[in-house]
Amino acid sequence: MVLLHVLFEHAVGYALLALKEVEEISLLLPQVEECVLNLGKFHNIVRLVAFCPFASSQVALENANAVSEGVVHEDLRLLLETHLPSKKKKVLLGVGDPKIGAAIQEELGYNCQTGGVIAEILRGVRLHFHNLVKGLTDLSACKAQLGLGHSYSRAKVKFNVNRVDNMIIQSISLLDQLDKDINTFSMRVREWYGYHFPELVKIINDNATYCRLAQFIGNRRELNEDKLEKLEELTMDGAKAKAILDASRSSMGMDISAIDLINIESFSSRVVSLSEYRQSLHTYLRSKMSQVAPSLSALIGEAVGARLIAHAGSLTNLAKYPASTVQILGAEKALFRALKTRGNTPKYGLIFHSTFIGRAAAKNKGRISRYLANKCSIASRIDCFSEVPTSVFGEKLREQVEERLSFYETGEIPRKNLDVMKEAMVQAEEAAAEMARKLEKQEKKRLKKEKKRLAALALASSENSSSTPEECEEISERPKKKKKQKPQETPQENGMEDPSVSVSKPKKKKSFSKEELVSSDLEETAGSGSLPKRKKSFPKEEPVSDAEEAANRSIPKKKRKFSSKEEPLSSGPEEAVGSKSSSSKKKKKLQKFSQED
Repeated sequence: MVLLHVLFEHAVGYALLALKEVEEISLLLPQVEECVLNLGKFHNIVRLVAFCPFASSQVALENANAVSEGVVHEDLRLLLETHLPSKKKKVLLGVGDPKIGAAIQEELGYNCQTGGVIAEILRGVRLHFHNLVKGLTDLSACKAQLGLGHSYSRAKVKFNVNRVDNMIIQSISLLDQLDKDINTFSMRVREWYGYHFPELVKIINDNATYCRLAQFIGNRRELNEDKLEKLEELTMDGAKAKAILDASRSSMGMDISAIDLINIESFSSRVVSLSEYRQSLHTYLRSKMSQVAPSLSALIGEAVGARLIAHAGSLTNLAKYPASTVQILGAEKALFRALKTRGNTPKYGLIFHSTFIGRAAAKNKGRISRYLANKCSIASRIDCFSEVPTSVFGEKLREQVEERLSFYETGEIPRKNLDVMKEAMVQAEEAAAEMARKLEKQEKKRLKKEKKRLAALALASSENSSSTPEECEEISERPKKKKKQKPQETPQENGMEDPSVSVSKPKKKKSFSKEELVSSDLEETAGSGSLPKRKKSFPKEEPVSDAEEAANRSIPKKKRKFSSKEEPLSSGPEEAVGSKSSSSKKKKKLQKFSQED
């Protein structure tokens, strides 16, 4: 007998239920359908076999995305393989979504069923699910459903394919509105300032330039030769600047008060700022169109392409339209009026604003508009479904329209579409390879910078860690040096000699000496105990070697003098003479020792 199981997907996890031995025909009776609403009677029909809860909300979102796309998730695969019988032919699995049922049947081999009695059972399971699973309350189940619904909707909005098109739609709508507003405000400035300077309207035609001049001139009686250079900068024409200056001197306008002039200048400055913002918005629109629809922009222009996308609703919708719809897009009123009155249908809609139709002759306007709509449809599909955005195809399509236009005028046969598209494919591949190389270089640079940054951080951390023990060693060495100096100073203060001091002093002398012979002699003399006599010496004018020896020998003398609180320069001339004689005697003794060695 075939066992019927039912798979139920909930926000908290998967549930696998088994139906007891009940005939399928009897389940479709109205009385049995009413029993689904009763929990006690529903328990007699369905029992819970297994329940697999989700570990987190992220896992629940992944499973919900997998079910909506018709993909068998690993959690669902594990549940079915673990709890369904091994004999797959004797198992019939009921699912609510045909897509996931087909995926289960293809990957796992279980026969799946949807609709009919399965829908009624799933309705009862959805109603009594919190009673079938132990530990699950109705409130917690509702919270889980609400949280999963929010995260699923957020993910769908985040991955909306039309989200970039929305910026273009809003930008072109705002651009059109700004054009209308700037035109209205400029006409107001012309009328308002024209009371004071009516001749300026005939000289300057541009609205933004007129508002800048009205803001700069102010009272026309104050306009003189000094402001002529600034007028040339604003008008970008020396003749117009000169004409404005001449007209201001012989103007028929009325005088204006200071408060009225302030209000006119304030309103003019706002119109100028709006025109500047309009320029920046147009630049932004061009950059967005080059990113989203580069081929359509290269073919028909950024403004017309953006209007087509805005009228269609999105780039995807525009790509789905046939060329005949693209041709009359924007002329729906004229089309339905023509159909109603059985007149001529319109030949073009928004694409009329492109330069191609204006350049064509009157008899060829319909033909070129049909050809242009065909190319626009191709360009929109390339932009919508290509992975790497490129303007190569748009440029080639524009060349084809140019050739078709020249064919209508001169009869020159254009190139075939197949040849043009082959050239475009080659160039597009080269452009894609170049873009890939640039992206790879940028990635390498980024990784290199990141590596350098991490290396610098590691070096800084290692220096900080190594500096701590070094500081500790320095701190421990400082008191040791002080302890060594104390026993050297104490015997000198008492006027007694210490053998340890006498041994350590020649070592210092050896380090200061330059000649090895003199240093060896000093060591021998130190061993013989002649250091007390050397302490009294203070040579001043001797050869280089003797001066060095004397300087080395004079170190203990200085210590003795400082310890006894005497200045080293307090010695008289007698001491200097005695030191000279003693140094000569010591020199003779050193020569004797060297000869003996």
